[in-house]
Amino acid sequence: MYLKTLRIGNIELKNNLILAPMAGVTDLPFRIIAEKFNPGLVCTEMVSSKALYYGDEKTKRLLKTDGEKVPISMQIFGSDPETMAFAAKHISPLCDIVDINMGCPAPKVVKNGDGSRLLLDLEKAEEIIKAVVNSATKPVTLKFRKGWNDKNIVACELAQIAERNGISAITIHGRTREEFYGNKVDLEIIKKVKQSVNIPVIGNGDIIDEKSAEDMFEYTGVDGIMIGRGSMGNPWIFEQIQHYLKTGEKMVKPTSQERYQILKEHIELDILEKGEIVALNEMRKHIAWYARNLPEASIFRNEINHINNKEELMQKIEEYFTYLQNIV
Repeated sequence: MYLKTLRIGNIELKNNLILAPMAGVTDLPFRIIAEKFNPGLVCTEMVSSKALYYGDEKTKRLLKTDGEKVPISMQIFGSDPETMAFAAKHISPLCDIVDINMGCPAPKVVKNGDGSRLLLDLEKAEEIIKAVVNSATKPVTLKFRKGWNDKNIVACELAQIAERNGISAITIHGRTREEFYGNKVDLEIIKKVKQSVNIPVIGNGDIIDEKSAEDMFEYTGVDGIMIGRGSMGNPWIFEQIQHYLKTGEKMVKPTSQERYQILKEHIELDILEKGEIVALNEMRKHIAWYARNLPEASIFRNEINHINNKEELMQKIEEYFTYLQNIV
């Protein structure tokens, strides 16, 4: 009933489960791993429109999509209509959907007037939406939060501005900027946003398993869901939710050997993409996520954090997951 295809502009997604854009997380290797478990859409890390405008090479590397097969959304952020328009035009040939970020709560983003800071200036937000829609050659979507704080709840108003100016779909995270990722996600505001517009609405926040996905659909009536932190170290979540929504039954959790194989492939992809030194440093957080809630995980995390050699790291990971297999 809840699992279905989803049309965004002229793009039809095979299902309505979407990997959220996450800075420092949803890079190319992460997305390739996630794609194995059948999300309908994957999103890049957010990209600075200003950095693209000035030709920053490091930023351009975030747009690499080699080997990906699932439709890709590229998310841009900024508070200057001109640079946002430039970025939209630049990335349009590289992606299936252009997404505007008006939800990031990070202080370094907000202090420049970007991300969720735009929730305090809906006139400027509208200017940016118009500029991006007019410049992009792909469908444009918008991701935002419910407001800046409890005294500034603007989600429904911004949703209507977006629809009026040609946005093809919106994603609403049911928290204010002030809340960051604390407190429980507000399903009621997501429901109100869904009822306020006719374009597709995607619900985001606290979707960590099958039941939370079902609750989001059931309570809010959204057209799709976006999964962020619930996918970290757990790419299986897309497959698990789909199975549950189709059958009402939960899949058997991945075995230790399955976890090991996916983690091993993730590390190899990261090394191939970034080189051993950078990859091993960046993969520590991912390895910790893969081991989250498993026996002796804290000891394992402490051990890998002191390893700077690929062979030694892979040996330690194999030992740990073999140990898990033997204690089950």
